[in-house]
Amino acid sequence: MTARKQVGIWSIGPSVYLPSLLFGIGQGAIAPIIPLTARDLGGSVATAGLIVALLGVGKIVGDLPAGVLAVRLGERRAMLFALVVVLAALTACLLAPSVHLLAVAVVLIGISSSVFGLARHAYVTEAIPFHLRGRALSTLGGMQRIGLFVGPFLGAAVMSRLGLAGGYWVHIVVAVAAAVVLIVVREPEMADGGSERAELQPSGKPDSTARIIRRHLPILRTLGFGALLIGAARASRQVAIPLWGEHIGLDPATVSLLFGLSGAMEMLIFYPAGYAMDRLGRRWIVVPSMVLLGLSLVLLPLTSGIATYTAVALLMGFGNGLGSGIIMTIGSDVSPEVSRATFLGAWRLFADLGNGAGPVLVSVITAAATLGAAIAAAGAVAFVAATLMARWVPRHGAAP
Repeated sequence: MTARKQVGIWSIGPSVYLPSLLFGIGQGAIAPIIPLTARDLGGSVATAGLIVALLGVGKIVGDLPAGVLAVRLGERRAMLFALVVVLAALTACLLAPSVHLLAVAVVLIGISSSVFGLARHAYVTEAIPFHLRGRALSTLGGMQRIGLFVGPFLGAAVMSRLGLAGGYWVHIVVAVAAAVVLIVVREPEMADGGSERAELQPSGKPDSTARIIRRHLPILRTLGFGALLIGAARASRQVAIPLWGEHIGLDPATVSLLFGLSGAMEMLIFYPAGYAMDRLGRRWIVVPSMVLLGLSLVLLPLTSGIATYTAVALLMGFGNGLGSGIIMTIGSDVSPEVSRATFLGAWRLFADLGNGAGPVLVSVITAAATLGAAIAAAGAVAFVAATLMARWVPRHGAAP
């Protein structure tokens, strides 16, 4: 198979960025209501927390199969498949008579998110030339951030009329809209399966996922481990900001507002961060991003009032936003030309494992010591990630 013709960033806006924005809005709309649905079905607070964690489990479970699907179906069909799965899962959430069915539906939502994300990632890697890759993937990450920011507000507006079901209906509507966009708006280069070149065994059959992982293990055990630490530090901030706000006596509405402002800071800088990635190199973004995130996590337990808490939350948003798309970009840089989607599935698995480990780290250390110590430990993880990535990130996109 021949490689896909490369195109400019904005030419893929309707076919990639718009569906990504819509999918992100849907994910943001249901994020706050999944635990509330579990409680409404009779689950305990602990059960509700477990149900939320299953969303991350679904992403982890889906990463490797997502690479296989992208190879066999092509990126566009893989995204459509993910949308069909998420629509079935959302319907199950609406009709779930018990927490058990809700749990299954949430895992399916996580799997569909993984498939959708991998397909977008693989397509942009193939379609966009290297000198624009940082901007293209930071914009892709930015669309997700915008969607997750807008989704809860849109969901809240609909829930004022429909109750908890309103959030799920928002996701259903935007998922259908994303599917329509993918079917109607078809870029000439978005050919089903036309860009993915699978590595063949002597028998003529595509190489297995396990063989591909073994072949690229030197990259995965170095840069992949760094991506895992980045994912853990980033996920930790999502629990650190609200928990510390509650700890210092701020009311939930204030904490929610300031958390939103931190997210808004991330949205403001995703494109400049991508531009810097392309002009200066990946190291000049990933290392400062992790240093600033680590610094903000270490400083957060030292805050005691709304002014200092707000300043640190904004610094945290800036540091995290500076790294928008950086894990995807580094993964694309070191991905092979053949069996690319399969490799990216393994790469994303490391980051998603980190996303799942971050909140667990905070919980375990809080139980053993204090919340402040747990948040500071998450900051230390970010510093370690900065150190390792400074050593291992390729200078010019070549594998280490």
